Amino acid sequence: MASSDGQVMDDRDDTIVAIITPPGEGGVAGIRLAGPLSLTILDTVFRPESSSSLKPFVLRYGRFVNSHGESLDEVMAVYMPQGKSYTGLDQVEFFCHGGRQVVRLLLEVLLATGARAAQPGEFTRLAFLNGRIDLTQAEAVAEVIAANTEASWRAGRDHLMGGYAAHVERIRQQLVAVLAEIEASIDFTEEDIDPARDGQLLGTLETVERDLSELLASYTGGRIIKEGFTVAIAGRPNSGKSSLFNLLLKQERALVNPEPGTTRDYLSEWLDIDGFAVKIVDTAGLRADGGTVEKAGQARAEEIIDQADLVLWLADMSEKAWPQGLQADIESRKTESMMLVGNKLDVVNELPSNILTTPLPVHFLSCKTGEGCRRLTKAIAERIKASVPDLTSGHVVTSARHKQNIELAAGAVVQSKKLMAGSETPDIIAFELRRGADALAEITGKIYTEQILGTIFSRFCVGK
Repeated sequence: MASSDGQVMDDRDDTIVAIITPPGEGGVAGIRLAGPLSLTILDTVFRPESSSSLKPFVLRYGRFVNSHGESLDEVMAVYMPQGKSYTGLDQVEFFCHGGRQVVRLLLEVLLATGARAAQPGEFTRLAFLNGRIDLTQAEAVAEVIAANTEASWRAGRDHLMGGYAAHVERIRQQLVAVLAEIEASIDFTEEDIDPARDGQLLGTLETVERDLSELLASYTGGRIIKEGFTVAIAGRPNSGKSSLFNLLLKQERALVNPEPGTTRDYLSEWLDIDGFAVKIVDTAGLRADGGTVEKAGQARAEEIIDQADLVLWLADMSEKAWPQGLQADIESRKTESMMLVGNKLDVVNELPSNILTTPLPVHFLSCKTGEGCRRLTKAIAERIKASVPDLTSGHVVTSARHKQNIELAAGAVVQSKKLMAGSETPDIIAFELRRGADALAEITGKIYTEQILGTIFSRFCVGK
């Protein structure tokens, strides 16, 4: 919570509760308590089957009762002491039958016994505030939960394990070391400047600048890993865009009709290609004529094409002058994000050589028979892999917040080097270095504000 002056207020005196399993019916549901009243509430609502003494981290079987002593469900309960739980506070978890009604009844009893409902992300927020994890690991919790492909899971897992934060902290410590030398010189301005020392400091800043540049370069691929790779299917009406859309998805998702202009608006679906989340978008056919609705669809198609990571531009090879038409279609477009596809291979007797004046190859396929689809999918996968960084290092930037802070730090380093080369006064150089170090400290949460925490944890769901 925030005070009137925007500072972070501490809610660690509260005891909070929330369901920690997905909503709906299931075999088991989990409910978590965290806070100073957790153990007291456990003693109030739980009747263990065995009279053995309470031991931390040991699941015990028993009955969950209300204030009248009425048994509501058979449950398993576990207690985790302060400093050794996920949140860093005293923590209790109940595992009951996963029916909607029983979970609701148990939650009502816990709320009536002294707990309050947890806010979205509040358990993880407590873990951060209590020093159990840093801010990058807190964000990684949401990344791991939201991961729907191996690549996004792997990036989130590596952040959660702490290697990424350790790398950012090493860079920050190098800046702090240079800052300490510069600030020391402020107190000893009468001493002669040691050229060797300045050269050493500049060398350190160059290393920092290189490391920050490598992190920034990883963001394009990191964004794709986290948010997915967008592939737009584009081309003239009736070139087979919807058929290719269905073929890639392996289902009849889009309406296919021989009449031009069938697709008036875009359709999109997600699929997994070699462990990467790929958003396939079927766009309206692009042509000069068409009614008002079709033109609106074409305008939207142009927006999607401009924003896509890759555009599959289809050509109908059953048309006599299709190579010339394809050349005309792409002449004024950004071909670096484009892959050309010749459809209706099943009706073509001979493929022309030297099809286009551009260096782009043409991938041939038949949406009717499926011939060439596997080769096209492989080419898409290769294009994605060329866009993403090496995941084995664990040093991949997936957050726009991190990217912004790294850019600030990199700018401060560049400015510091210029100031040192121009023999600027140490206090001005120190200001820039401190600005860069603080920007990196905000990434891991060594420096934070309520606004930063609010932005991060508002994206969490309740129970995390």
